[in-house]
Amino acid sequence: MDVTYSDAELAFRDEVRTFFRTAIPEDIRRKQEEEVPLDPEDHVRFQKCLYEKGWAAPNWPVEYGGTDWTPIQKYIFATEMAEANAPGIITFGLGMVGPVIYTFGTEEQKHRFLPDILASNVWWCQGYSEPGAGSDLAALKMRADRDGDHYVVNGTKTWTTLAQHADWIFCLVRTSSDVARRQEGISFLLIDMRSPGISMQPIITLDGEHEINEIHFENVRVPAANLVGEEGKGWTYGKLLLQHERTGTAGVPRSKYRLRKLKERASLSVRGEPPLAEDRNFMRKIAATAIELKALEFTELRTLAAVAAGKAPGPESSILKFKGTELQQAVDTLCMEAAGYYALPFVPEQFALDFPAADRVGEGAETTTALRYFNFRKASIYGGSNEIQKNIIAKHVLGL
Repeated sequence: MDVTYSDAELAFRDEVRTFFRTAIPEDIRRKQEEEVPLDPEDHVRFQKCLYEKGWAAPNWPVEYGGTDWTPIQKYIFATEMAEANAPGIITFGLGMVGPVIYTFGTEEQKHRFLPDILASNVWWCQGYSEPGAGSDLAALKMRADRDGDHYVVNGTKTWTTLAQHADWIFCLVRTSSDVARRQEGISFLLIDMRSPGISMQPIITLDGEHEINEIHFENVRVPAANLVGEEGKGWTYGKLLLQHERTGTAGVPRSKYRLRKLKERASLSVRGEPPLAEDRNFMRKIAATAIELKALEFTELRTLAAVAAGKAPGPESSILKFKGTELQQAVDTLCMEAAGYYALPFVPEQFALDFPAADRVGEGAETTTALRYFNFRKASIYGGSNEIQKNIIAKHVLGL
């Protein structure tokens, strides 16, 4: 793809750059610079800024609130968003369930759910993984049994990111066990998190954050009108959602931004010592990572072009997922190496996170590098483990 910008594209880039420089609330910008986790309200405020500009859902069809941007415009938008260190989009509504609803949902479901998803009025979470059914998702057992105009749902979902804030959850549930293949008999159901019978148990991650949860469903009654598409076809719909998720998890612009910031830091002297940029072995690692990022960037551009031509993300999205997350982790590793002794957590007092001063190390120059490093070991697992992605590529892309 030719990435030489036309005059119109340069004008668009300037508009996007100006927006991100001026529209991000200052308190959110400060938290981003300090690498402090945002509150849910911060994410919603930022996404509403995008919504008011008409930029909340670049990949949605225009009739549902999308932008009708070209692949180059989407590329520019993602790049400028990363370069401004803007918050990431909470993808469960805008990037995952929204596309499933506008592709397979009824007109009533589209009118009911899409406007609030677009405006970030409702927080969604994802109910896929279960104890014993993660990468092997077809082994899921949570049941939804039809009872008149409702389904009665029983079972457990786990690793449910940010579910403590969610208003709704989209779930893959088993509506039939009398099937020839495990992928059959699975349906896609939208469930109000305020429904009686839902309980939640937090799972605290290695960085000390409450990010994920285990959710239990006990005789939860869900209106049959909340079934998306046909009963028993949820595996097909879920695959589309995962392809959208995998396309979005590559994170190339964000990785490029982080790598550039690392190079800038490496050029500085610390405590009078020679800058890390003089370490040829370290700079060789940065260069190798930058080359792989450039190759992945062009793969992502080809995928965007296919989406713009009316194609849903295909199995090629698995390439973006596994390679993109590997490179994210490679950047994390380089940041850990660069931070060295100072990779252990320091958090500014004004953010009052639970890191007592007595537990800190060093002289106040510590970073949160180690917290990110350990937390993002998950990147090669979520959205389908990277081992699974390689199997998909071998079978559906290479035809092996």
